[in-house]
Amino acid sequence: MSPRRHMPLFAAAARRGYHHGALKDALVEAARALIAERGSAGFTLAEAAKRAGVTAAAPYRHFNDRNALLGELARRGFEAFGGRLREAWGDGRPDPVAALWRMGEAYLDFARKEPGLYAAMFADVRVLSEAPAIEASAAAFDSLRNAARAVLAHSGVAESGGRQLGAQIWAAAHGVASLANSGYFVDGAAGGDPRTILGASVGALIAQAVQDQARAKVR
Repeated sequence: MSPRRHMPLFAAAARRGYHHGALKDALVEAARALIAERGSAGFTLAEAAKRAGVTAAAPYRHFNDRNALLGELARRGFEAFGGRLREAWGDGRPDPVAALWRMGEAYLDFARKEPGLYAAMFADVRVLSEAPAIEASAAAFDSLRNAARAVLAHSGVAESGGRQLGAQIWAAAHGVASLANSGYFVDGAAGGDPRTILGASVGALIAQAVQDQARAKVR
């Protein structure tokens, strides 16, 4: 995989800047950088404008307020995130369990390498107020839900529990990624490597889902 894939997603657009007609991209990149440094609540439109090298009034050409800018950043984040999850899934080859493991690694890798995007994506669901942002987040979740269904089918049980299992896997991945980004899993401290922790958590969730369905058949 090319190293360029993991560079800040909008850095080139930001370098072109306002003078080259890329004001919107420059503001999005400025917000991404500010959030990576300070967290999702750590920027204003004025600060994004200053970081982008434009006047405080310039952002209003594209965004009504900071939440609109945050929503655009989240949309782009979910689109990139979903793409990486689907790429990691690789049509479920060589088998769904191995492919799901790759998705877990891709999840953690994205959160670690794009902390500004990741924080914007999960800052507050209310910023996902526009249809494109909602659709991008739903598509990312669908990739996990579909993977969970495939894993259940591979385990010989009904796929109907895929939505619940997908949500549980998402919750586990988000928890591990958030803790890792906050510094709780530095050099394997506080319990081990994030990938190992997530793998064990997902394995337990799958085993529980299979066991629950087996019990349901007996009743």
